[in-house]
Amino acid sequence: MTTVSRSSAAWAAPAEPAETPSVNCLDDPLCKAVFEVTDSSWFAEGSYWILLKPLRILLIVLVAVLLRFLVTRTINRLVRTTADTSVPTLLRPLRERIPTAAADPAEFIPERRRQRARAIGSVLRSLATAFIFGIALLMVLKEFSFDLAPLLASAGIAGVALGFGAQSLVKDLIAGLFMLIEDQYGVGDTVDLGEATGTVEAVGLRVTTVRDGRGVLWYIRNGEIIRVGNKSQGWALVVVDLPIGFASTEEASAVLRTAAASVAVDPDLSPEIVDPPEVLGVEQMTVDGAVIRTVVKTTADGQFAVARELRRRLAEALENSGITAKIAAAR
Repeated sequence: MTTVSRSSAAWAAPAEPAETPSVNCLDDPLCKAVFEVTDSSWFAEGSYWILLKPLRILLIVLVAVLLRFLVTRTINRLVRTTADTSVPTLLRPLRERIPTAAADPAEFIPERRRQRARAIGSVLRSLATAFIFGIALLMVLKEFSFDLAPLLASAGIAGVALGFGAQSLVKDLIAGLFMLIEDQYGVGDTVDLGEATGTVEAVGLRVTTVRDGRGVLWYIRNGEIIRVGNKSQGWALVVVDLPIGFASTEEASAVLRTAAASVAVDPDLSPEIVDPPEVLGVEQMTVDGAVIRTVVKTTADGQFAVARELRRRLAEALENSGITAKIAAAR
């Protein structure tokens, strides 16, 4: 009986007190609260890495995703507004600010503005995404106690090396971006880019595509474009020089003036004419006689049609007046 009593007393002895977290943990509100709820010292001690760190990283990622969504949505809305609706006059490309009798520029949306807006929007979205997620990545690495100074220094060195290695690509992209922002040319414009002259079919950040008069498709890197002659912006001046031999300049000028005036009143061509045609007079003297110049100010889109019809009517007027026969007889 004595032995059994002693064993029972041994089993009934009070258990050792549970291990308590450190003083630093008890001073921390989060650690103390976790310990009070779980009654686990190791879980309370590791609550900063088990609970707080993952929650902070998740919050950083969620904020970055939400911020990118808002920025992208804003950019897309601006692109749609610019591409599909009318904009204030000061913000329109130059060719749309020129008043014409044919139509109100606000009634149509040119493809060049759509492509320009979409290209700029794509660049802005890429830059916003890289910036937002780059900052988020650095903040996440900081949560893992990474030393960011060497990382940033290495990134700077890598950026410099990449810039030297791909400087032609960077040059093309920067030139293309400024070309789009400044609206130097767009889809449908007739341009002179040096060796390539024709109609612009596509505009990108790196390459511009131009089809010339013979149907050849040219791919020109934007960084290689030194000058641009745009024949489709604003207004155009059609210049026609016709030789009259040694006929009377007064008679020839009167004939040409009448023929040019008939072009201005043509219902198919008058909407494209900004100022009435004008016969300037003798432009130069050659061994074959005088050359008389006729000019007319037209819209950029209608310059070629007006020029062809003006040449035809001037030539017919000279022939019908007998001046052409005089030139042939003189030779």
